[in-house]
Amino acid sequence: MGKVFIVGAGPGDVDLITVRGLRCIEQADVILYDRLVNKELLAYAKKGAKLIFCGKLPNRHAMIQEHINHSLVSYAQQGFIVTRLKGGDPFVFGRGAEEAEVLAQHHIPFEVIPGITSGIAAPAYAGIPVTHRDLSSSFAMVTGHMREGKDDGIQWESLAKGIDTLAIYMGVGNLPYIQQQLLRYGRDAQTPVALIHWGTCAQQKTVLGTLATIVDVVQQEKIQNPSMIVIGKVVTLREKIQWFEEVCPQMPFKEISV
Repeated sequence: MGKVFIVGAGPGDVDLITVRGLRCIEQADVILYDRLVNKELLAYAKKGAKLIFCGKLPNRHAMIQEHINHSLVSYAQQGFIVTRLKGGDPFVFGRGAEEAEVLAQHHIPFEVIPGITSGIAAPAYAGIPVTHRDLSSSFAMVTGHMREGKDDGIQWESLAKGIDTLAIYMGVGNLPYIQQQLLRYGRDAQTPVALIHWGTCAQQKTVLGTLATIVDVVQQEKIQNPSMIVIGKVVTLREKIQWFEEVCPQMPFKEISV
């Protein structure tokens, strides 16, 4: 019997993976990696390691989740050390728990290696803290990816009235709906909003607006996924403490061939 490591690769910057996560890449016989994982990390794989792309684009999956689950089980049962490399943190909108459940059902040894999630890292690289003594004492991570035709199950009223800062993942396509729900339940239309595209990467781009204007801003700037949406007064601090885009001019995303 082999073993599976479910590893958070961090938010994009290759240097933000944990030391433990890097060691799991180095020792793996098989690596299954997602679309938003920085491909430079694969250079640390040992010679002969099998690299399998499991990336997902909206409505276009390279490998469906059931196939990923089957592959993890199959390779581990063959005695391989398997690293499942996931963007951000495996347990923050990463389906890591679903994969861990499958491994547990098959009595396969596994470990979960946390990663830095983009809901914290992307704002930090944009000069936006998610908490602040004067501006934000509460913070929520919210999925912006709703299944078509189904109730999203999100407590929008609680988010609108009770949480200072919202970090919304995978929400660009549903931004008009998110805007509508927050305004409907009483969030101030002048609440500052930022969208951070490719956060922590060399081509990071940040656009600003308010809850009332952000949909128009995003359309004008042609912002697409992957982007983190940050809503709250903390966005105003970017004017004072932005740093990354000044020290790292925008350039094409660097990838290596594997």
